[in-house]
Amino acid sequence: MITLLDYGAGNVRSVINALERLGENVELVANGADIAKARKLVFPGVGNFGAMMQILRDRQLVEPLLSYLREDKPFFGICVALQALFASSEEAPDMPGLDFLPGRVKRFDTDLSVPHIGWNGYRARQPSRIFNGLSGEEKLYFVHSYYVECDDENAILTSTDYGCEFVSSVQKGNIIATQFHPEKSGRVGLKILENFLQDSRESVRPQHCPQTTKLAKRIIACLDVRSNDQGDLVVTKGDQYDVREKGDVRNLGKPVQLAEEYYQQGADEITFLNITAFRDFPLEDMPMIEVLRQTSKNVFVPLTIGGGIRDFTDRNGRHYTALEVAAEYFRSGADKISIGSDAVLIVEEVLKTGKATGMSSIEQIARVYGNQAVVISVDPRRVYVDSPDAVAHQVIETVFPGPAGEKYCWYQCTIKGGREGRDLDAMTLARVCEQLGAGEILLNCIDKDGTNSGFDLELINAVRAAVSIPVIASSGAGSAEHFLEVFTKTEAEAALAAGIFHRREVPIGEVKKYLRDRIEIRPI
Repeated sequence: MITLLDYGAGNVRSVINALERLGENVELVANGADIAKARKLVFPGVGNFGAMMQILRDRQLVEPLLSYLREDKPFFGICVALQALFASSEEAPDMPGLDFLPGRVKRFDTDLSVPHIGWNGYRARQPSRIFNGLSGEEKLYFVHSYYVECDDENAILTSTDYGCEFVSSVQKGNIIATQFHPEKSGRVGLKILENFLQDSRESVRPQHCPQTTKLAKRIIACLDVRSNDQGDLVVTKGDQYDVREKGDVRNLGKPVQLAEEYYQQGADEITFLNITAFRDFPLEDMPMIEVLRQTSKNVFVPLTIGGGIRDFTDRNGRHYTALEVAAEYFRSGADKISIGSDAVLIVEEVLKTGKATGMSSIEQIARVYGNQAVVISVDPRRVYVDSPDAVAHQVIETVFPGPAGEKYCWYQCTIKGGREGRDLDAMTLARVCEQLGAGEILLNCIDKDGTNSGFDLELINAVRAAVSIPVIASSGAGSAEHFLEVFTKTEAEAALAAGIFHRREVPIGEVKKYLRDRIEIRPI
């Protein structure tokens, strides 16, 4: 029996699924007594340090947790649960941590994108049973803006590089905590959890110890999910957002089955975009909820869900806030949520009034779950102009002239699946969303969608220069060479594709094989 401390924020479903996959039964903590009687305690920390510590205090779990740690009983903390072991965090300066280990939590101060999102390596600083069966060359999944500085050198288990060398895991006796997410690190992460669960006291050191670790470029499989005319959920793909072929919705497979196939092929993340407005359903019956639940049972890489993350009232008259919708998706297995059209409307209001309200879906979700949990999906199209001064928007000079020979263009944001253009450019949208708390930009391009002609590098470079958060390139991939092009000619941290994967024109494995000796990627 494994006891899991779920304090009510973020995705713990994947941790439970991983433990159950390893043959364990999981019991959730209801009170301090449950911690005291636990034989092995797993604490998946998610989201904001201050919010987490406040909830632990409100539920009177701090002292039972500290007593458990001081007794040196088997403990595995994940992400913010690692940070909780220290005295304080710059994320919430007025909220004390557990102060179990000496040190502090600091925000990354680097020219690299923050949050640190993706697959990075590790350097073992001491032997541990969790390394059993590992070579030291593996990649593990990280997603965080804050990192640990530990003053006890003997407690540092691994370190990782991202603008600086930071502590990526600690071990003190039976107390183990990692900044990376083993439940989202594929087969390697499952092996680490399995090693923790075993009672073996044998400590090993990986054979390979890299001098520096490098963040891998991510290959993301995207599944556009909607109901067809028969009411079945299918994965589809549009050509410039038109998903119908000969009058019928294009059916490229079942979402849960395809997601598992892409995981097995080596996808670094899976993104679901719900392009049907399932707004009449009570939240607990939303079809995408079940898709996430089923997918997270067998897919142990990050899952993003987009579409419908907004306030709504169902057919029974029950009103739900965007925060409640996001919370249900997180509980069902999502690691990140994607906000599209609503982000455009939110930014328009901020620009109109000159201030943020603190109550937008972006701000509320980021405040509770952390900015790494909020992805902004941008759907822009090119609008050509004769000169940089022709419009009050950020204009670029393009090497692809317009229909009348125009040498300049701006990228107009759209809503409603690209059907309605707005008086807002993509660079401004991305910049304001970052200020509101978003942690990542998913950058689509209507002009490139379905063309297989490659990514819009000019758009990617323009948006990437406007923000300091990671950017995912999307739309236009038609070959493995296009992935190399986007990673060598832009600073995009990830690249996403859909149609070429669904139609098996360019499998994920082929893309990774082509990139393997050319750029840093996660091995399959």
